[in-house]
Amino acid sequence: MKAIPRLFLLCVLLVAGCLATVQAQDTSHHAADSVYITPEGDTVSSAFVKRLLRFAAVSRKRSVADRQRDKAVMLQDDLFENLKKTMQRTRTYLHSGIDTAGISADLTHVERWYTIAGDGIFVNGGVVQTYRNLASSYNMLLVLQNRVQQHKQELDNYQRRLSQFRYQLDSLSSDPVLFAFPTDSAVLSKYVQKLMMVAVEVNPVDSTIEKAMSNVQALQAKVNMQVYRIESAKDEIEVYQRTLYRTNFEKEVTALWEPPAVDRPLQEIIAVSWKKGWLTLRFYTENNAGLVALLLLLVLLSAIYIRSLKKIYRQKNLLRNDFAGQLLLRYPVLSALIIVLNIFQFLFPQPPFVFSALLWVVSAISLTLVFRGFITRYWMRVWVIMLLLFLLACGNNTILQASGPERWFMAALSLAGLVTGIAVWVKKQHRSELREGWIVYFIGFLALLEVLALVGNCFGRYNMSKSLLTGGYFNVIIAIMFLWTVRLINEGLSLAFEVYSGQDRKLFYLNPQRVGAKAPGWFYVFMIVGWFILFGRNFYAFRLASRPVKDFLSQEHQVGDYSFTINTLFLFIGIMGVSVIVSRIVSWFASDKHLAGTGTGGREDKPGLGSWLLLIRIAIISLGLFLAFAAAGIPMDKIAIILGALGVGIGFGLQTLVNNLVSGLIIAFEKPVNVGDAVEIDNQAGTMKSIGFRSSVIATGDGADLVMPNGDLLNSHLINRTLGGNKRQLTLVVGVAYDTDLRKAEQLLKEVLEADDRILRYPAPLVLFSEFNTSAIDAKLLFWVKHSNDPFLVKSELIVAVHQSFQLNHISIPFPQSDVHIAPRPPAPGAA
Repeated sequence: MKAIPRLFLLCVLLVAGCLATVQAQDTSHHAADSVYITPEGDTVSSAFVKRLLRFAAVSRKRSVADRQRDKAVMLQDDLFENLKKTMQRTRTYLHSGIDTAGISADLTHVERWYTIAGDGIFVNGGVVQTYRNLASSYNMLLVLQNRVQQHKQELDNYQRRLSQFRYQLDSLSSDPVLFAFPTDSAVLSKYVQKLMMVAVEVNPVDSTIEKAMSNVQALQAKVNMQVYRIESAKDEIEVYQRTLYRTNFEKEVTALWEPPAVDRPLQEIIAVSWKKGWLTLRFYTENNAGLVALLLLLVLLSAIYIRSLKKIYRQKNLLRNDFAGQLLLRYPVLSALIIVLNIFQFLFPQPPFVFSALLWVVSAISLTLVFRGFITRYWMRVWVIMLLLFLLACGNNTILQASGPERWFMAALSLAGLVTGIAVWVKKQHRSELREGWIVYFIGFLALLEVLALVGNCFGRYNMSKSLLTGGYFNVIIAIMFLWTVRLINEGLSLAFEVYSGQDRKLFYLNPQRVGAKAPGWFYVFMIVGWFILFGRNFYAFRLASRPVKDFLSQEHQVGDYSFTINTLFLFIGIMGVSVIVSRIVSWFASDKHLAGTGTGGREDKPGLGSWLLLIRIAIISLGLFLAFAAAGIPMDKIAIILGALGVGIGFGLQTLVNNLVSGLIIAFEKPVNVGDAVEIDNQAGTMKSIGFRSSVIATGDGADLVMPNGDLLNSHLINRTLGGNKRQLTLVVGVAYDTDLRKAEQLLKEVLEADDRILRYPAPLVLFSEFNTSAIDAKLLFWVKHSNDPFLVKSELIVAVHQSFQLNHISIPFPQSDVHIAPRPPAPGAA
């Protein structure tokens, strides 16, 4: 902008120089001055040219200096703006930073929990280390390690972010552009004031960052110390566990009848064991809160389903007083607890004993209440005794350190299990009363394990004795619960199969024919493997044997640039399988017949999820697909390659399939037809049974299922009775004799129509005399029925009612008659 006045001044000087030249030509006494002759022949004073060149050089230097000053001002403005933004972000981050007080308080809790975890191992140790104590402490330390590692990562990220803010502020504050001072004194004064304001704003922010970093560094030191202590404790516990495994069959304590070498008071052991057990249960439940919520939801859904099935049996008077073959329906909530807890307990990864024992106790008590009054008195007593001994074994297994009183209690418990097992095995006359004959073999196995536990306890093999003692009781109780779980599932499938041959609202649209009347064979294999795993968890050798398998499953494999593990592959398949199963469950539980009409209270039934079912299933499967890819670590660019390959395939040979898939989406969005609608296609009437991805199923009136591709369904001339309110207009033609009183016949016909509740009052039914027919006057009845599935029945009963009314009022319905006139043959010509 400053170059414009200089350019104007230069033009003025040039004009003045030209005028002076002209004047010099007119005046001769100026001839003594030297002149400069231009190429064009003009003459200019040499002194003026020199002044002009000097002015141009000075102007050029001033223009360069001005341009550099303008650039410096722009850079300084940008720098100040960046400083303000950085300070604002820094203040915001400091204001919403981590809760150092909360982390410090949590570290105090971790310190206290670490002391509890180390009790009986690093301090107050007995004469022998125990499997349960080492396992409980190890699980606690693992949780504490994860907790402290989260704090460590949080503090490291916070420290890194603060360092970044500090580096940005230092870089901006020390930028050389900031120290390019203007030469003008007034501008310099204003700029210095601006610098001082910025310095005043930056200084407290920098001090706050310094203080925050100091606090974080102090916390980091405490966290690092905690991490080191916990990792060292874990390593030491692992050494103890391997030592116990190597000396499993060696003598660890004195014989039972000998005085113990070291005996900590039992009250202290119980107190410490209670603290460890409670903390272990609390930590595990908090870390797996989602799975616990899922388990409760499954219990709720199962209870609702069993309760609805029981209601159906009660309504049909099929419920037996003794619940023979219907034990599932006796207590729906308890049956749901038994089934869900026994099957879905395997969802929880490496549960501690306290958590598993809680699930087992709830399931066993529920089974006891279901048993009451159903099984024979003898086997009920056996079950109650086994359950009480099992509860005592669970309580004993929560005691984490050895003591003399506990060993005598273990001996009594082993002896009780041995006596009970032998008594049951010897009395063979009651075996025929057993509902599940395999139970006897598990009771015999219990007696064998208790003998070994008793012998090991007597001769100082404490850990082996305790593992055999608890394993024996767990084996029989878990086996009985698993056997009855399979039995209850088979009962549920059989009961549903007997009552329903198709889907029904009260059964949540579960089709028993698709499921079958008995649990599949793989389910029995699953329960056997599950029993083996739960039984094997009582022995440390089982855990050591399973560790190589876990390592193999978690080991990374390389295929090209992609690395994967067997676990991720199983996880991918599992997520996809779960998404498909969930989509099918939704199709069973959320389908809606959508038979419009009058429901309870005279209101129309509202459509449910049937019309949105396809979209819901697509959403579930799509979400499952993306979750599976994310869980398996497959990058999204690989998905793009797959989609590109699919696009090529679609372009060449999958047009029909894609057409049907897209048509299914159009049907789902546009909803010209819903699940449960009464439809007609090419004079074929039926009910929409399902709308799938590629095809839809229509249940015809003759009991068959018509499978129609979605593309054909969308392009066909579809009549949807339900979409129009599910009503239907019918016509009935009645002929009356010519001598009939037509007004009386009309009145009788209207009375018959109004007497039928299935005929709508609006639009009102009409009786019209249409034409004079051959032998009668035709009366046409026009009326609407409420439900499109009633027309043939309504019409049939209406004909009967009209016939009876006409008979009572002596109105005849003529039938076609013909008079045949036989003309006499004319006499033949010439006849007499």
